[in-house]
Amino acid sequence: MTEPSAHHIGITVADLERAINFYSKTLGLDILTRFSVSGEAFATAVDVDGATGSFAHVDAGGARIELVEYEPCGKARTPGTINRPGGTHVGLAVDDIDGFYEEIKDEVGPISEPQTTESGTRIFFVRDPDGTLVEFIES
Repeated sequence: MTEPSAHHIGITVADLERAINFYSKTLGLDILTRFSVSGEAFATAVDVDGATGSFAHVDAGGARIELVEYEPCGKARTPGTINRPGGTHVGLAVDDIDGFYEEIKDEVGPISEPQTTESGTRIFFVRDPDGTLVEFIES
């Protein structure tokens, strides 16, 4: 059997342009590609009748983040908390967490200032425009 390997992290967004602005302009990540997908095979694969998707792939260093806006658009879910089963977040490494925090804090409204955990790891979290948690960790 072929062993799976990571390809991307997918995030469904309500407004693709708004999400691209957040991930590229606010966080400074590069947009790799943009494309759309539709047709019966796509709708069947995602189990949404008549689905189309507008996509953007964002370069997050060693990971690719896939932003996708679907039509028809489903009902927005309440942003979850990280300690709930099924909770998700995107983790991004930065060299200088305090400096990065100072650069973006006024634009994103962080959940807290950078914190040092018991293990010595420095972290802070923000939410993207659709409520997805984004963790920054000092590397």
